[in-house]
Amino acid sequence: MAIAMGWHKPDNVAGSSAPAIMVGLFVATGGLLFGYDTGTINGILAMKSFKSQFNTGYRDDDGSLNLSPSQISIIVAILSAGTVAGALIAAPAGDWIGRRISIIASICVFCFGVIFQVCADAIPMLLAGRFFAGVGVGSVSVLVPLYQSEMAPKWIRGTLVCAYQLSITCGLLAASIVNLLTQEMEGPPAYRIPMGLQLTWACVLCLGLLILPETPRFLIKKGDKHAASLALSRLRRLDITHPALIEELAEIEANHDYELALGSASYRDLLIGTPHLGRRTLTGCGLQMLQQLTGINFIMYYGTTFFTSAGVSDPFLISLVMNVINVVSTVPGLFVVETWGRRKLLIVGALGMACCQLVIAIFSTIANDSQSSLVAKLLIVFVSLFVFFYAASWGPVAWVVTSEIYPLKIRAKSMSVSTASNWLLNFGIAYGTPFMVEEGSGYAALGAKVFYVWGAFCILAAIFVYGMIYETSKISLEQIDEMYERVAFAWKSKNFEPSWSFQQLRDDGFADSGIPPPEHELHQASRTTTTTTTTESVQTIHSETNTNENQSEEDKIIHQMGMSNVDFSY
Repeated sequence: MAIAMGWHKPDNVAGSSAPAIMVGLFVATGGLLFGYDTGTINGILAMKSFKSQFNTGYRDDDGSLNLSPSQISIIVAILSAGTVAGALIAAPAGDWIGRRISIIASICVFCFGVIFQVCADAIPMLLAGRFFAGVGVGSVSVLVPLYQSEMAPKWIRGTLVCAYQLSITCGLLAASIVNLLTQEMEGPPAYRIPMGLQLTWACVLCLGLLILPETPRFLIKKGDKHAASLALSRLRRLDITHPALIEELAEIEANHDYELALGSASYRDLLIGTPHLGRRTLTGCGLQMLQQLTGINFIMYYGTTFFTSAGVSDPFLISLVMNVINVVSTVPGLFVVETWGRRKLLIVGALGMACCQLVIAIFSTIANDSQSSLVAKLLIVFVSLFVFFYAASWGPVAWVVTSEIYPLKIRAKSMSVSTASNWLLNFGIAYGTPFMVEEGSGYAALGAKVFYVWGAFCILAAIFVYGMIYETSKISLEQIDEMYERVAFAWKSKNFEPSWSFQQLRDDGFADSGIPPPEHELHQASRTTTTTTTTESVQTIHSETNTNENQSEEDKIIHQMGMSNVDFSY
């Protein structure tokens, strides 16, 4: 399957990657939940039946019944408030009951919120439903990329995590189609049908997760090596006694021991832990916040109403076209995220988005009323280009980077905090945008000039990527720790070549724990606190004879089979 899509498994990788790829793609469809929910509210807010049902007496400038900007803001933004809470809950849940079970529980909370929305006949109940749905979506947005990155082979890890963003775009597209089909219906079915359809895939995903394995890295973290070997056996299609599987598992276990030897795994360590955990946390949070500040959710949340105010004749159709572009444009990102790498793709995407947004803002500023039709056409063209650049770069790659850069001991906590920062900005943009764009007392009335703001942040995003984002493609999650220890500046990371692995450490005579001896260059300054533990685990080879004596049974098997050149870090 991977070959058919343009990828080829390296020849020195044992077993089959097909099970892991299929599991990763299936779990990625959790993105449909967020994408579809976002897409439905975009169209529902413009439906006459919805305005009639939830109106509280407010009338727009034409005298028509409508929702006030403040009501629209809270209806849209309350989902994001729930996602912040869900993202923060995901870390302790994922570390306590596991990645897979936590995803199932999150989907159940999401379904509870959807039921509330479908049954709502007034704004308060609708808000309650959207909040609970947001809690589920927020947890899923942390746990799905986490699950994918921990079970995927490194040669296709980035592509599988990108598939999560592709699912979000597919959800947006599906919602646009459903909204287009139901918008003219009379009464509550016009908006309840789009809302209720969210339950269908949620139930399918929940049932599928019941038979999928837990991630081997989580099971190693919990100390259950036998269960980890069984899970890895299913994902790699290898017997649990196969030397390649034994060595991959040993490397994961050794890396985890090494990380724990460097310090604890509390929330405090996200800022002061080693190696460079503070920088990595700042990188993840900054990347996720800048993803929101590109302005994409301005289009996704308020595209229909914005195009209407801009003079576009059929805003529902234009929103549908934008979502088609969003889906199609995500596909190139799946291909080039491994060949171009994370840094190049993010920088090109940020500069492309900035150009599109500044063109829209400048033309909207200098155009007069007689050129409104020209501005509307220009708006459609350059918003389409903006969506293309976003969908091929920042949409998927931000999730890829934040799922890769953290060590196992704090991965769930770090992803939780960085994803919560994404949803916090999402909430701010969702709530504040109507006040920035709309006209009236107390409103900024920026209109299309709001693209100046988004364009400036896109330029800042390109600078941030150049200075902070390390190139993590084509290396294992365990080797990323080494890169952060050895490479001082992000712009030098592209030339990084892993010079050691835990397999190599064992070949050099170190114990299976992977903890370097005092004279090793990777040894941390805090030797005094680990002297007693490393005395038992760290061994140094003094001769070829000692090398053979100190080899583990797995190493001897591999040497006898002639597989010493196989890279087991995939």
